[in-house]
Amino acid sequence: MSMQEAVSYHPGSVPLPRRVLAWLTVAAARLLATQSPRRIRAVLGWLRRGAKPATFEQVKAARDTVVAVSLACAAREGCVPRSLATVLLCRLRGQWPTWCVGARRVPPFGAHAWVEADGRQVGEDYPPDYFRVFFTVS
Repeated sequence: MSMQEAVSYHPGSVPLPRRVLAWLTVAAARLLATQSPRRIRAVLGWLRRGAKPATFEQVKAARDTVVAVSLACAAREGCVPRSLATVLLCRLRGQWPTWCVGARRVPPFGAHAWVEADGRQVGEDYPPDYFRVFFTVS
């Protein structure tokens, strides 16, 4: 049985130039999400070079933009494309958050990808120690 979920999808809330840029980053993120974790890590490691660390507010704004323009990224199951699109959007602004991949600490197993800034999860409704980190790109 599936449960209905309310998602925050409001593309009109983002100005058109930023909306187009967000759609492009979402498209790139969805393509990147089809790759192996090793390939994703290598690509992100290459992209992060020369970027400044992003602040929590900067990453939150990027994540909110991604969620506003993409239903795939707004859904709970869209954690990989959402986190990748957030990282890519931040990178276009010369910033870099920490991209994390991990799993729940308690059964049943559930993998998850998210972004962090200033040592905190951005936009996640989970306690800080809910996930065990497998690897990061910071």
